[in-house]
Amino acid sequence: MANYDFNMPVTDEQVRMLKVNDTVTLNGTLYGIRDATLIHMFDRGRKTRFDLKGHAVIHTAPNVKKVAKSAGFPAGYAPVCIGTTTSARMERFTQPLMEQYGVRIVIGKGGLFAASEAAFKDLGGVYLAIIGGAAALETTWIEQIEDVDLDDLNPESLWKFRVKGFGPLLVAMDSHGGNLYTKVNESARDKRAGVLAALGVKS
Repeated sequence: MANYDFNMPVTDEQVRMLKVNDTVTLNGTLYGIRDATLIHMFDRGRKTRFDLKGHAVIHTAPNVKKVAKSAGFPAGYAPVCIGTTTSARMERFTQPLMEQYGVRIVIGKGGLFAASEAAFKDLGGVYLAIIGGAAALETTWIEQIEDVDLDDLNPESLWKFRVKGFGPLLVAMDSHGGNLYTKVNESARDKRAGVLAALGVKS
C-alpha cells in the first residue's frame, strides 16, 4: 500500500501508478457532478465550459448558501455541507466522462460496476471511495467554490471546488482490474459458506 499526494490535474502515468488499497489526497481543483448534470451533458447534448482533462469528479449535490460575489466567494456560493452520493446510479456515464472529457478520477460511495471497471482499465482511471456519513469532514477539505456551470440544475450543477488535503481517500478500483468491492464480496461469500458448513446447513 502506498500513499500519494496529487496536485490536480494528474497525468496518465500518475493514475496508472495507483493500485487498490493505496490512498490518495487531492489538492487544487475538484469538480462536483451528479445525475442531472450527467443526464444533461450526455443525453441532452449540453456542454460545459470547464476543462476536465486529468481531473477528478465527485458524485455530489452540495448543500450551499448563496452569497454576494467577492474575492472569497467568486461563484457567489458558500459551502455548507458537501457530501457524497451513491455512485451506482451514474455507472453508465463513467466511460463517456473519461473518453469525451478526459476525467481520470471518480470519487463516490458504494463503488461502480463492470462497465466502469473496463473503462478504468482501458482509458486509465481510478475510483476513490468515501464512506457514508463523512460529509462534515469532507466540507472541511473544501477551501472555496471557485465557479459553477449548468447552474439552472442547482444543486446538481457542475461545481468547481478548490480543495486542500482532500483525503486520504482509498483506491477501491484501479486501472489494472483491481476491485476492492469484488474482493470484499468474494470474501463475504466464502465466510458465509464456511459458517453454513460448520452449522451443517446446505447452501
